[in-house]
Amino acid sequence: MEIKRVAIDTSKHVFTLHGVDERDHPVLRREVKRTQVEPFFSKLRPTEVVLEACGGSHHWGRMLTAMGHRVRLIPPQYVKPFVKRGKNDRNDAEAISEAAARPSMRSVPVKSAEAQAEAMTLSVREQLVKQRTQLINALRGHACEFGVISAKGAANAGKLVERIEADVTLPAAAREMFAVLGREIVRLDEALGDIDRKLAVQHKANPISQLLVEVPGVGPIGALTLALTVDATQFKSGRHFAAWIGLTPKDKSTGGKQRLGGISRQGNERLRQLLVLGATSVIRVAKPGSKHATPWLLGLLGRRPRMVAAVALANKMARIVWAMMTSGEAYRLAPVAAG
Repeated sequence: MEIKRVAIDTSKHVFTLHGVDERDHPVLRREVKRTQVEPFFSKLRPTEVVLEACGGSHHWGRMLTAMGHRVRLIPPQYVKPFVKRGKNDRNDAEAISEAAARPSMRSVPVKSAEAQAEAMTLSVREQLVKQRTQLINALRGHACEFGVISAKGAANAGKLVERIEADVTLPAAAREMFAVLGREIVRLDEALGDIDRKLAVQHKANPISQLLVEVPGVGPIGALTLALTVDATQFKSGRHFAAWIGLTPKDKSTGGKQRLGGISRQGNERLRQLLVLGATSVIRVAKPGSKHATPWLLGLLGRRPRMVAAVALANKMARIVWAMMTSGEAYRLAPVAAG
């Protein structure tokens, strides 16, 4: 039995395989347990193996590549249109195979374990920041119930805890719970400080990150995130890269008429967030004669709302980043608008 391609629908315990021959006719349909995947493919002649780019897929990609198989990871959103009515594991595996058969189908490169480990540091930092924000919001919310008001921001959390400790009118049970929240916030602050120091070392050791940090609005965290999570060679142009991040308008054109909607918000949510926040920081200080006040940006701010301008600037930043990553050139400062 000659198998041209095997698609795998992964799960926690049981994997579904869908194999096709040279004419794309199904010749293999079976379920195997997780522990049986490696023995099965070790006996199979080298072939193309396709998976959805999701949790654990890079691990399987590395393992299967070491066996001599050609591994492709396809983004889940590109597989979904090929799923037939009646979603189940077998139909999902067949859809992955159908998607892989398309000549223009894009794939995601398999990451090394080292690359995943470096990117994991960024992911853990993001999760801890979210937890700290939740705790600070809980602290401020409960304090407000007792008439204690505080300004927003992580920097004001410590002052709020001190005010609460000094307020002898609060019930003992409330003071105890406020102390618990305060200790957790301090613990997260210390953990984030350790991670930030590690990321600073990574940033200095990464030449691409050092290159991208020169772009206005791109800080060390943003530059390192781009350097560790983006393979610029996978995109044909800066516009394709911006579209992947979700910074281009939705295209609803038909009948020869072009209709563009809001931004798609598809792709990497974290990169989109970092670029939009960076663009917002640039706009906040954009005035005639300032360092980054280009004629294009000032003209845009003069005719469009600031948030719309921030998204447009983020789109422009994404294209600049792609150009720098593919060419290796340093950022060149655009002419500043005269005051």
